[in-house]
Amino acid sequence: MQTLRRRSLKMMRKAALLILAVSAAFWVRHTQGSLFFEIYNWLTLPFQPSVVKQEIFVNARIKELEIQLQELEQKNNSLNELLNYTKTKNLKGVIAPVIGRSADYWWNKITLGRGSNDGIQEGFIVMATGGLVGRITSVTANTSQVLLVSDPTSKAGVGVVRSRQMGFMKGRGDDQAVMEFFDDEPNIKVGDVVSTSAYSQLFPAGLPVGTVESINLSNSPAPEAIIKLSAPLNILEWVNVYPNTPNQIES
Repeated sequence: MQTLRRRSLKMMRKAALLILAVSAAFWVRHTQGSLFFEIYNWLTLPFQPSVVKQEIFVNARIKELEIQLQELEQKNNSLNELLNYTKTKNLKGVIAPVIGRSADYWWNKITLGRGSNDGIQEGFIVMATGGLVGRITSVTANTSQVLLVSDPTSKAGVGVVRSRQMGFMKGRGDDQAVMEFFDDEPNIKVGDVVSTSAYSQLFPAGLPVGTVESINLSNSPAPEAIIKLSAPLNILEWVNVYPNTPNQIES
């Protein structure tokens, strides 16, 4: 008799469990398991970023993309300016990107991303929008080193375009250079335009250099002037490199 009761209880328990399982399955299907998702979200909530953090991340990403877009636009504008300048001056050279520059030698030299594989050689002239940049001093297969006209060791024969007063110019390590005149009483005034002269041994004549900012006629041993360099040497991104031969330049 007891054995029969036990069997009956087991069958009733199994039937109850079966009914409960079927009911749960029907409920889950009917609610599409929303309770399970709520439980999952509740359990993982500590590991999820808050709404505020998510907004910060999204805004940071948007700002990053905006900066990248502005950077691309600026590079495109710089390259277009150089291309237009090259077309205007009829220069036949190699357009090269500036890929290296040391903070300790910012006004002394730059490294270009073009080399002998692109036809560049030592002694080639480097120009940019605004005028003279410098000259190539060393070359590898894919890079070139440029000595800037702003370097204190850089010298060039220059002249005042208006009065044809001649002299030589040397860099000062910034965006200005010093011009010393051959004449003791040069015909010069502030605002005069300066270019390379026929006396220059390193550069062809007629390359734009800069404008006169100040004059010191009492300087010894020769009168001198401070020249504001016309090429923006401190922010160069692209330059034009071409052979140092007079017939390559058409002013």
